[in-house]
Amino acid sequence: MITSRERVDLALQHKEADRIPLDLGGTTVTGMHVSTVYKFRQALGLDRPGTPVRVIEPYQMLGEIKPDLIEALGVDVVGVMGTGTPFGFKLEGWKEWQTFDGTPTLVPAGFNTFPEPNGDLLMYPQGDRSAPASGRMPRGGFYFDVIVRQPPFDENNLRVEDNLEEFQPISDSELEHVGREFKELYTKTDKAIILNVGVMGIGSVARIPGPTLKHPKGIRDIEEWCISLTTRREFVSRIFEQQTNINLTNLEKLHQTIGDQASAIYMTGTDFGAQNGPFFSPRIYRDLFLPFHKTLNDWVHKHTTWKTFIHSCGSVRALLEDFVAAGFDILNPVQCSAANMDPVELKQKFGDRLTFWGGGVDTQRTLPFGTREDVRKEVRERIRAFAPGGGFVFNAVHNIQSLVPVENVLEMYKTAREDGCYPLSL
Repeated sequence: MITSRERVDLALQHKEADRIPLDLGGTTVTGMHVSTVYKFRQALGLDRPGTPVRVIEPYQMLGEIKPDLIEALGVDVVGVMGTGTPFGFKLEGWKEWQTFDGTPTLVPAGFNTFPEPNGDLLMYPQGDRSAPASGRMPRGGFYFDVIVRQPPFDENNLRVEDNLEEFQPISDSELEHVGREFKELYTKTDKAIILNVGVMGIGSVARIPGPTLKHPKGIRDIEEWCISLTTRREFVSRIFEQQTNINLTNLEKLHQTIGDQASAIYMTGTDFGAQNGPFFSPRIYRDLFLPFHKTLNDWVHKHTTWKTFIHSCGSVRALLEDFVAAGFDILNPVQCSAANMDPVELKQKFGDRLTFWGGGVDTQRTLPFGTREDVRKEVRERIRAFAPGGGFVFNAVHNIQSLVPVENVLEMYKTAREDGCYPLSL
């Protein structure tokens, strides 16, 4: 009988296995909001009412996908992540906390926030309430928005180092954590493992404001950063060069620690697409991002068996040839609802060069607002489009959010399992 690891590896080789592999929670962009995890576990009979769920990523408020949920759904992927969070505190010292909708959770000790007079919640870098807040959850909200804390800067004295503070060589303790996690998962499960460690992505808008830092310096305003891609291109290029050098060192240390036990590595989550097209011209990607992406991907392909994973939301059809040229193997989240992202055309043009990881159902409309029949129909359509010949790992388009009807999530995985067997009968 084929194992989950073999199933995923065959998909990454663009070969058909016994069925389409499934992901839930293998990365921080293929997970589920903690409130939905809580309701989902209740619906599957895995927990008693009132059992809290850990928040393993407090920026997006993602819930822990535990082994019993993975087995219940037949998920084939697990992820190894770092010990830190986007707000700079560690995933440790768990304590009880409740979301606005009443979901019981466990959060890390550094999740050190209390309601403001208007009911909003502020998140503090490294859990230090004496520092300016770096995140805000509006009253009644479901996740945190990054707060821009742009300090004054002198145009004539910009320092590359100021935009590198959060990019550091991976520590020995972090490497030990990664090594332990990989050994445990590789020897005691048959799951494919995706590596989600380190600040690999360059130019990620989520990280530009420096939410992990108490007092960020440099260009930290998102609008100013986007302008800088054109007006300060040489300066940005020097930042990317230094980030790439740090990442190359980290990649080497990670490979020395885990060898070829990873099926894939999450390389970047920098979003290049809006709903109707790229944020900027393909020329900017080719001139500014592609050379550094290619350097990192080339290192991985030369020294490891890992496949490289790019997450980029929105309409990125105009950039896909460049993503391929940069050496990416996997595209996520495959936002088919965006302009020019027709699944049939994507498979025809790129199905032999990119593995589509996601795209299984639309999380903007179909999953939260459709009926079970709508979900079933769309999942089948995506299987017909993406599954032939392999090169498809099933997941929703990005993380499954709060307030999504649990019956729709159940229907999504049920249909994927029942209709995702090879040879396809749809």
